[in-house]
Amino acid sequence: MSYIQEDVLKRQQRTHDEYEKLIGKPGYIAPDNHLWQDILFAIVLRKPVLLKGPTGAGKTKLAESISAFFGQPMQSINCSVDLDAEALLGFKTLVQREGQSIIEFVEGPVVTAMRKGHFLYIDEINMAKAETLPILHSALDHRRMMTNPFTGEVIEAHPNFGVISAINEGYIGTAPMNEALKNRFIAFPIPYLTGQQLSELWDREFPTADKLLKSFMLNLAEDLMKQVKNGLLSEEAASIRSLLDATALSEHMDPLRAVQYAIAEKLDDESERDLFMDLAHTWKK
Repeated sequence: MSYIQEDVLKRQQRTHDEYEKLIGKPGYIAPDNHLWQDILFAIVLRKPVLLKGPTGAGKTKLAESISAFFGQPMQSINCSVDLDAEALLGFKTLVQREGQSIIEFVEGPVVTAMRKGHFLYIDEINMAKAETLPILHSALDHRRMMTNPFTGEVIEAHPNFGVISAINEGYIGTAPMNEALKNRFIAFPIPYLTGQQLSELWDREFPTADKLLKSFMLNLAEDLMKQVKNGLLSEEAASIRSLLDATALSEHMDPLRAVQYAIAEKLDDESERDLFMDLAHTWKK
């Protein structure tokens, strides 16, 4: 039995039925033979993982697949400029109990994950204000603990506690990660799927789809990725998530209208929208 398999069995033995609904669903397809296994080793070694890649590349699906692989619940945080300590750790509230008013602390996702041994998924971590996240430093490094500023309690992380973060670099509203925070992570590049992996994804998601429709979407996807690399389109134009949405729509309407609704209309630049639709018309002929 491998080191990873032994760790999976230990984690699964500690999983409670009441948390099964928090366990992610599998389905991520890795772009190469090493990425998935390498990330699993980092998780087993209790290293915080940072997933770096463009929007729609499958970072969230990867996090859910890790949760499913270990049979381990996942608490999620969606970062924004409004994220504060209460959203991370929890808050105090006044409740009535047996005719008396008492103050209780409602745990947030970080405290719950640390205490119960869940995964903590922090999406778009570079969207948060720089002053918000240092509160997590001690939980992310070798100490694996933190002092809750709202209660004064020292929380030591459960052995199964793990952190997975996702980042879209260079996007509007994002900022470079604080070096002290970044250095606590092991960073993995998550590119768009191409070639055979992309074909496998479409076969799995749309097993009964028309072959011509599948061919149109896959050819368009490959072409869009080339244009992104050439700097003629933004990364969101080649989003795999959006292309999957377009394929689903295409089973009920003309594929050109489907890609327009699912992708082109979300592009802010008019010249990009025109280029996108020109490419789509080329492959639809």
